[in-house]
Amino acid sequence: MELHYWSWIGIAATWIVALVMIPIIVMRKEHPATCLAWLMIVFFEPWLGLSLYLLIGEDRLVRKRLKRRVRDNELLEASGVFTPALSSDSKRVVMLDDRLLIDPTGQFGGFPVAGDNSIQFFAEALTFIERLVEDIDAAKNHVHLLFYIYTNDLVARRVTDALIRARKRGVECRLLVDDVGSWPVIRPLSFELTQHGVEFAASLPVSLLRRGLARIDMRNHRKVAVIDGAIAWTGSQNVVEDTYGHRRAGCWRDVMARITGPAVHQFQQIFLEDWHADTGKVPLDKGLFPNPPMAGGAVLQVLPSGPDQKADLLTHLLVQAIHTAKRQVVLTSPYFVPDEPLLFALSLAALRGVEVIIIVPDRSDSHLVDAAGLFYLGYLLRYGVRVFRYQNGLLHAKTITVDDSYGLFGSANYDVRSFHLNFELNVSVHDQHANKELRWIQDEYRNCSVEFTRQDWYALPWHRKLSVNVAKLFSPLL
Repeated sequence: MELHYWSWIGIAATWIVALVMIPIIVMRKEHPATCLAWLMIVFFEPWLGLSLYLLIGEDRLVRKRLKRRVRDNELLEASGVFTPALSSDSKRVVMLDDRLLIDPTGQFGGFPVAGDNSIQFFAEALTFIERLVEDIDAAKNHVHLLFYIYTNDLVARRVTDALIRARKRGVECRLLVDDVGSWPVIRPLSFELTQHGVEFAASLPVSLLRRGLARIDMRNHRKVAVIDGAIAWTGSQNVVEDTYGHRRAGCWRDVMARITGPAVHQFQQIFLEDWHADTGKVPLDKGLFPNPPMAGGAVLQVLPSGPDQKADLLTHLLVQAIHTAKRQVVLTSPYFVPDEPLLFALSLAALRGVEVIIIVPDRSDSHLVDAAGLFYLGYLLRYGVRVFRYQNGLLHAKTITVDDSYGLFGSANYDVRSFHLNFELNVSVHDQHANKELRWIQDEYRNCSVEFTRQDWYALPWHRKLSVNVAKLFSPLL
């Protein structure tokens, strides 16, 4: 009798959880697809749904931080701490289609367009680390590093040692890493660096004592280095060996760029804003914003994005860029789980005769994301989009080129997480020479890939298609 009584209590509690969760989800989730995905989980597994929602679904616990971040950025800009030099008005030197991208991007949270820059791409992981260490060893004033993943392997050790050497020369050094992406090394690395005078901080810390149930999936995914306010590095690579993570996917393949010119001041501002948001401190070093040289002819627009932005910057930009395409769109991404606007933009471009090429890894480090992505690739194949699966490791470069004049690269994957949850950093490139270099890298990826056709999709066994269609249900949460 007692067991029967407690069974009814358990059933009633389960129904109460479901009935309470449903209106909360409906009221607080703006995107219908995301709302339906959460409702599905709560309907079938109310207690699991409640636990997941507390961990990764509700942003009330971080909303204060985001509001403080916006307020602090406005105060910092008004204080005069940020004094980046004004670059030349570069709108006159870009094509009309590119100007259609520049103006809305500035309204959605991007920086003003900056001309007179030099940009050089690096597609080899060790080459990037070697050049970064060289720049750190040559630093005279300061070194600022922000990376999602920073480890203590042989590759990261070279960067850490370079920071320590720089600090011994009197160079101010600051390292900001994501609390989740770099969690295994945060404590020992913090102790070592601070012992040598290098300032260290973890971004978006996750702690039950300090933050409550702070969302662990809202991360600082940016990769940026600024040396002496004159050199900036950005792209998709972390400070880690290229064999990092799941061995099944192979070595990671990334793209980083070394930038000099007026745009470097914008990367500096992004780092300082993130540093202040996580430490409450404002660096007052002299030389943070030196007069930039006119380093080249590349016109760049720096695009920070994140949940503190007023609009979905990346979605707006990508859709508009694809709509301007006349001949070809080439996109590379390790995780391809697009939202509906991007999916429709790609399919419509293919329908109007634009060659649309998507290059993804044959296998990434996530089975669930691979399965969900395969559904969307199969959908796009029906519209004439060409899909290539990279065979030489985990293709981690996030790039897009449109015709010959426009390119975009950076830290953001082409998935819902990067569009709406993570703090990301991308760069629009309005320069034919630089975009030809970026397209050459994409062509190298394509040469190491196998085309995935409609026949290949139809030939998938039924159980694989079933898993793909089940995984698509979770895509709004990936």
